[in-house]
Amino acid sequence: MSHMASEIIAFLLAVSGWVLVSSTLPTDYWKVSSIDGTVITTATFWSNLWKTCVTDSTGVSNCKDFPSMLALEGYIQACRGLLIASVSLGFFGSIFALVGIKCTKIGGSDNTKAKITCFSGLLYILSGICAMAGVSLYAHRITTEFFDPSYLEQKYELGAALFIGWGGSSLCIIGGSILCFSLSDSIRSPRMAYSYNGVTSVRSARTNLPDTSNGRNAQRGLPRHFDKNAYV
Repeated sequence: MSHMASEIIAFLLAVSGWVLVSSTLPTDYWKVSSIDGTVITTATFWSNLWKTCVTDSTGVSNCKDFPSMLALEGYIQACRGLLIASVSLGFFGSIFALVGIKCTKIGGSDNTKAKITCFSGLLYILSGICAMAGVSLYAHRITTEFFDPSYLEQKYELGAALFIGWGGSSLCIIGGSILCFSLSDSIRSPRMAYSYNGVTSVRSARTNLPDTSNGRNAQRGLPRHFDKNAYV
């Protein structure tokens, strides 16, 4: 029962993290223009993995999609690939987890279901690592430009999507780790139990054997009477 409860908790954590990571892809605010040192702000610049936008003081936003995928900066392409890989791994991890956890009726024997559950946990861990790497790479670029005194263009701050990505990737890693390590005892092959009844005494062992020599011993103990023609 404890294994089933840990499976359900781990599955809920991992799926919640996967949903949060998936929600970061269409989220607008990956980076937001900084107002540090600015007295009057008439517009707010923000962008994500797919477009860059500007919002004026009246609240009207004008967005522009990135014109070419191949002309993008390398860190944006890397973040796209890592986030898409994270979402794909989490999707397959959810399918294998539904097959492997004990509260479902599919998946085969308990040993097979345990192995499938651990495999789904590994997929969740890889999903969390990919998401963590992509979000951290994007945040590293923002902080590098912000603290660089020689960078004279518009500086940005960390957006809400980055914090959502960090939280979702952490949940994926935690849930996947629980799925991998909570069923380690179930994967091991069960040991065969032997019962010990004590040493059987020699006397009792002899009494249990069938006595096939009674007739022979009886013949040896009885006196033999030979006929007079016995040696003829």
